[in-house]
Amino acid sequence: MNKVVLITGATSGIGLACARKFAENGDKLILTGRNESRLAEIRDELKAHGTEVLTVAFDVRDREKAREFLEGLPEQWKQIDVLVNNAGLALGLEPEYEGDMNDWDAMIDTNIKGLLTMTRLVVPAMVERGQGHIINIGSVAGDAAYAGGNVYCATKAAVKALSDGLRIDVANTGIRVTNLKPGLVETNFSNIRFHGDTDRAANVYKGIKPLTGDDIADVAVYAANAPAHVQIAEVLILATHQASGSVIVRK
Repeated sequence: MNKVVLITGATSGIGLACARKFAENGDKLILTGRNESRLAEIRDELKAHGTEVLTVAFDVRDREKAREFLEGLPEQWKQIDVLVNNAGLALGLEPEYEGDMNDWDAMIDTNIKGLLTMTRLVVPAMVERGQGHIINIGSVAGDAAYAGGNVYCATKAAVKALSDGLRIDVANTGIRVTNLKPGLVETNFSNIRFHGDTDRAANVYKGIKPLTGDDIADVAVYAANAPAHVQIAEVLILATHQASGSVIVRK
């Protein structure tokens, strides 16, 4: 049966890859992001292939905008079967004692509070129906800190704890909770982290074949389509030559 899938941060990277993979699966898509024109392009692309798509531009940090959007969903879109909490970012790679406080706020407000906002607004209806699936995009960075990762790593450790806590909270329902933890994925992630320094961003992936957004999206779609009694609770996805967040063999 086709699902209604809501994906945050769907304009690029893992979010966009998830949109395309769920579309291939025949699902209906609600796509959110901050770039309205980019969302429109993606909507047109997917609709051309027969996918039903609803898009809205807002920042997950804006709770009132998120609430307004979800409460105003047309009736045929209200039953959200899968929530993919993908919106997130890393900013800076300085030592913690030299970090930019504005960067900290952006990461904490997006990666943690934005995820919580969407979860709080979407999951109650799933609980009422006794079915649904939340897929949180965490990171290998949530398992152990690496040099310069400090606050970003802390936010992804929070994603793990929040995923585990939600899974406990909904264990008496039919709802499933999945935490996907990618390692090196070549998207615009590093470009954002280094505030547009493309040369520095490119160095992150030198000497190793990194994962792609499609690799992570494949796992998300698999988890969402596992039999109802199967809950893919957590998946760590690494490039072959990456052993952990800090151990990477470059050739």
